[in-house]
Amino acid sequence: MFENLSDKLDRAFKVLKGQGKITEINVAETMKEVRKALLEADVNYKVAKTFADNVKEKALGQNVLIAVSPSQLMVKIAHQELAELMGGTMTDINLKGSPAIILMSGLQGSGKTTLSGKLANYVKNKKGKNPLLVACDVYRPAAADQLKVLGEQIGVTVYTEPGNTNPVSIAKNAIALAVRESYNPVIIDTAGRLAVDEAMMAEIELIKKSVNPSETLFVVDAMTGQDAVNTAKAFNDRIDFDGVVLTKLDGDTRGGAALSIRSVVNKPIKFVGTGEKMEALDVFYPERMADRILGMGDIVSLVERAQEQFDEKQAAELQKKIAKNKFDFNDFLSQLEQIKKMGNVKDLLGMIPGVGKAVKDLDIDNDSFKGVEAIIRSMTPAERSEPGLINGSRKKRIAMGSGTNIQEVNRLMKQFEDMRKMMKAFSGGNAAKLMRNMPVRKQ
Repeated sequence: MFENLSDKLDRAFKVLKGQGKITEINVAETMKEVRKALLEADVNYKVAKTFADNVKEKALGQNVLIAVSPSQLMVKIAHQELAELMGGTMTDINLKGSPAIILMSGLQGSGKTTLSGKLANYVKNKKGKNPLLVACDVYRPAAADQLKVLGEQIGVTVYTEPGNTNPVSIAKNAIALAVRESYNPVIIDTAGRLAVDEAMMAEIELIKKSVNPSETLFVVDAMTGQDAVNTAKAFNDRIDFDGVVLTKLDGDTRGGAALSIRSVVNKPIKFVGTGEKMEALDVFYPERMADRILGMGDIVSLVERAQEQFDEKQAAELQKKIAKNKFDFNDFLSQLEQIKKMGNVKDLLGMIPGVGKAVKDLDIDNDSFKGVEAIIRSMTPAERSEPGLINGSRKKRIAMGSGTNIQEVNRLMKQFEDMRKMMKAFSGGNAAKLMRNMPVRKQ
């Protein structure tokens, strides 16, 4: 995410490294590179210029503390301006109303239907709601079926009216059902449309006027860059939406849409889609995104994702097993599954400060676990519970069953055993003992 922009900004700030103080000359040189990096990231020209001018104005004349280098100070100022550029603070979704009505809008192919499913999953699991998904795309033949499939995946009711080609009446009937059966919120998935299609734009205006939504969201593909911003402006001029959802942000190495859209339409980015799974929807935090763009990681979001997947009771039970050196391949497999649910592995590593740059050129994805999972799943239940049972002949069978070789099985066994030793060493009070016993070098 934003790898290209992060690299270019990092190079831009290196202009100030080794400088004793901030001057108009070195700041101007740095901001020239910053503006160039932003433009190459497909950031709106006016937005890039205003950002560079603001950073320059705040940087000039500032006294640099002995403990802070000019480049560090510039990064701090740039961080503040980046966060402000993207909205400053998080803006939550409006769920007021009985029921609350959320109207989804966007271009054809923006991922709106999938996003509707993700949003339903979000309000169900994070907000404790009982949402109703409504299929109001009457033009795309498979749209209603797609929404039904998503609804089944997440356990959410989907309202459809086969044969009805009037999206306004479908939406109104769905809202009436929601009132009768206590669904809340109602999430209306509308047809994708082009901003230049007058008839379709008039239709979305009519739908909004008829249902009076508490929240209108504009869904846009982040990878389209400046085109996303132009489209957002065209839609906002017509339907005055409340917030933006950026899809495919995990594939966006530039960042133009995320950095420009708030300034151009003056509407907050509320959510970002970062994968295909129904859980891959994150609340947008401008400050955390600024951290990631500047290579500082996003440890808060990483911890939040981990907390969502690991419950305290399970963690306590696992801790007991580790302390007794009973951690086995069943536990290991369970942990892998939970890590995968947290999101794309490379994206997760990028949230750790200092790690993002180290892994940016590596091809890491959730498929990286497939070989390990295949080996573990080729073990018998007894072998998973008692790794010590696995001898040479068993390793040969496991290798054949998993489509790997003896060397790969041996490698996993060694890594697993090393991990068990480390986990045992750091469980309970052993970590403190290890620290006390470490040799201390005298000054």
